[in-house]
Amino acid sequence: MVSEVVRELSEFDKKLLNLLQWDFPLAERPYAAMGESLGISEQEVMDMITSLKRSQVIREINAIFDTRRLGYKSCLVAVTAPEDRVDQVAAIISEHPGVSHNYKRDHRFNIWFTLAIAPGQDLEVELEKLTARAGAEKYRMLPTKYLFKIGVKLDMTKDEEALEPEARVKSTRKDHGPLTEADKEFIRQLQEDLPVEPRPFDDIASRLGMSVPELFEKLEEFQQTGLMRRFAAILRHQKAGFTANGMVCWRVPVDRLKEVGEVAASYPQVSHCYERPTYPDWPYNLFSMVHSRDEEKCRRIAEKISARTGITDYAILFSTKEYKKERVKYFV
Repeated sequence: MVSEVVRELSEFDKKLLNLLQWDFPLAERPYAAMGESLGISEQEVMDMITSLKRSQVIREINAIFDTRRLGYKSCLVAVTAPEDRVDQVAAIISEHPGVSHNYKRDHRFNIWFTLAIAPGQDLEVELEKLTARAGAEKYRMLPTKYLFKIGVKLDMTKDEEALEPEARVKSTRKDHGPLTEADKEFIRQLQEDLPVEPRPFDDIASRLGMSVPELFEKLEEFQQTGLMRRFAAILRHQKAGFTANGMVCWRVPVDRLKEVGEVAASYPQVSHCYERPTYPDWPYNLFSMVHSRDEEKCRRIAEKISARTGITDYAILFSTKEYKKERVKYFV
């Protein structure tokens, strides 16, 4: 398990972190709106956020865009590296600007990373060059075949084992059409960390040559078309107390994949759920990422999903070292 010193969070901290993750108000004075919801002042909210950033609980606050809808190609990659060179191989992989997540996991495939490349580039060619340069013994491309769920939601106020499965709502997205240069500049600006000041959107709108209400209209348009998943705070899981990062990999009969995937995705403790390809040395076709406060809770959550679905052939790969975790910067 990745070892981290965890800051003691107050109940107000936890309530604020929940708001920041899933109910960030797109308002001219968002911190005042959050303060009203929590019964505290705008300044107190800003002071709390500044403190949570300083202690690295909050990584950043910004728009979270959908990689694929922006035209980027991405892939999860499993790598086998010599045990005496794992850190060196991982370091070379992490140098690539398209690598956002890179972990050591307790498996013969001991390095797992995600790679995203800009439109017009060849993902397989880029991956071949990267793994050869890093000195990987072998690698497996594990692109998404079907997306059941994506969206980290760390409930700071409740025990994760007490959370019940949630009803799945199918979303409908409008077509946005090709991205314009103005769209790309909008993305560049909104992917930056939001300032902690009373009117944080003013400077962004000014740089884009629009009013703040027009900026919010554009954000709403991006959300309706799926280009933006949400506007929210991204937390450092370990610093927020969620020290166990378990990738639960399931071997599911093909005719049951959709059913089992929907069940796994209904659990709020599952942040990501995908169908992925299999190989002779990797038989697992359904991935569900579980974040919990310790490894034993993660195992019990996996057991609940197993009991409900009847799928007993699964493996949990815990991250034992975090090499890199940051957002891909688009169109830079």
